[in-house]
Amino acid sequence: MQERITTAGILMKEKSFFIAKREDKGSIGGLWEFPGGKNRYGETEEQTLIREFDEELGLSVSVGRLLHSHDFTNKDTLYHLKAYSVYVEDFSTMKLSVHTEYRWVDLDDLQSYDFAPSDQEIVKTLLKFWKKSFFEVCI
Repeated sequence: MQERITTAGILMKEKSFFIAKREDKGSIGGLWEFPGGKNRYGETEEQTLIREFDEELGLSVSVGRLLHSHDFTNKDTLYHLKAYSVYVEDFSTMKLSVHTEYRWVDLDDLQSYDFAPSDQEIVKTLLKFWKKSFFEVCI
């Protein structure tokens, strides 16, 4: 079985999270996600997030701490998903290239969105640790 690293960026503004809806194609088409993507061989996880946010959203990000990690299998590939906090200074350059829309969503409302299966695990982690002031320490 092949193994790959994939990443997700957790972008937060006050107590809202940035999520984006994928175009209606591919295995997660039409589903919501925390933007990110597959690691190219030789890239660090941080480099992957910087590249993916630039390619998919036209945003320049800086990468913070690892907030969540889990493994899942899709089409005979074992993925190691790594979700990091990310920061954006300037949203004026944002453009959607593989997403149809984006939203800022309060933590309590995240569960009402139809997330990609791998990102559903991230939502669970956010809900679990928020109450323990995890983000006050990590973000």
